[in-house]
Amino acid sequence: MDSFTFARNPLEAERADRRIAGRRRALLVVPMIALGAVAACSTRPSYPPAPQAVDAPSLRYKIGPLDTLNVVVWRNPELSATITVRPDGMISMPLVEDMQAAGRNPADLSRDVERALGKYIREPVVSIVVSTFQGVYSDQIRIVGEAAKTQAVPYRQNMTMLDVMIQVGGLTDFADGNGAILIRGAEGGKQYSIRLKDLLRRGDISANVAMMPGDVIIVPQSWF
Repeated sequence: MDSFTFARNPLEAERADRRIAGRRRALLVVPMIALGAVAACSTRPSYPPAPQAVDAPSLRYKIGPLDTLNVVVWRNPELSATITVRPDGMISMPLVEDMQAAGRNPADLSRDVERALGKYIREPVVSIVVSTFQGVYSDQIRIVGEAAKTQAVPYRQNMTMLDVMIQVGGLTDFADGNGAILIRGAEGGKQYSIRLKDLLRRGDISANVAMMPGDVIIVPQSWF
């Protein structure tokens, strides 16, 4: 009996040593993961906070590709039409085959259409109303990354970041909202930090900032 016990004890001791070693390795892995996460956070670039107010100029709306235009020719309903600006920025309508529309404001485009129609009818009066807005590409605000719907949003006068986020449906569950970056094209690509998580999920209105034409919002993914 004693010899059997003596033969078995070394095997049990070896198994116990393996279990202890495995537990020690597991205990070491958790701090290493935590240190890696902290290191990743510490390497995040630091940018100044975006200003809450900006000196945005009063912009006259410029027609963009894919805008929908209601063209009304007074006393000539057969020449009136609802048309979509083509991707190349041109429009076509009765008696006007091709005319540049993108980059023009509606009033100036109306005068151009009047001059073109003046070759066929006497003293035409034209009014153009934009019914679906896209705007020129350079003025659009783009949001990419962990937004619910990444897209380009037409700029509106006095637009804020909250307006943009409502239009794109907020953030995904994986977004690092307070790690988001605002790139301001009007300032040569200067970068600012923005606090989307505080604004959208904590209701901190102090995190809301004014937008400018051509702004880009980048929302990174959260790693933990």
